[in-house]
Amino acid sequence: MIKILNQTERSKILEDNYIGHLAYIYQNRPFIAPITYYFDKERNIIIGYSAEGHKIKAMRKINAVAMEVAEIDSVNNWNTIVVHGIFDELEGSTAKAYLHDFSLGVKDLIMRKEQRKLDYINEFSSKLYKDDFPVIFLIRIDEITGRLRRS
Repeated sequence: MIKILNQTERSKILEDNYIGHLAYIYQNRPFIAPITYYFDKERNIIIGYSAEGHKIKAMRKINAVAMEVAEIDSVNNWNTIVVHGIFDELEGSTAKAYLHDFSLGVKDLIMRKEQRKLDYINEFSSKLYKDDFPVIFLIRIDEITGRLRRS
């Protein structure tokens, strides 16, 4: 049986995970890349970051994006959501404040779900470099859709 998820179920999947697949357009072609994210439920935004590169350049040109998050146990037991939204690049002290929220949120989620204590953001991501501050961005959520399958 395939069922459409309600708003609470969709929000819970987004809130309970920190790895998603970001979809964006570059030179009229779709691309998908895994990202570490934090869902700020209060502000209804996704916080992410990346080194300067392909996806950042692409999203600066076409800021409409999608992100998929899936919880898959088997072919007949899964939940999946798709978030549609707008990429919004942050700078300066605003970017640093959101990166702080991201770090605390993801560390808390990992501690709750995986019972691992992390002291530093680089323990769950390789995107931070000592000399190069990453690009911090938001996905301002327009819509979340989702489905589940149970046998």
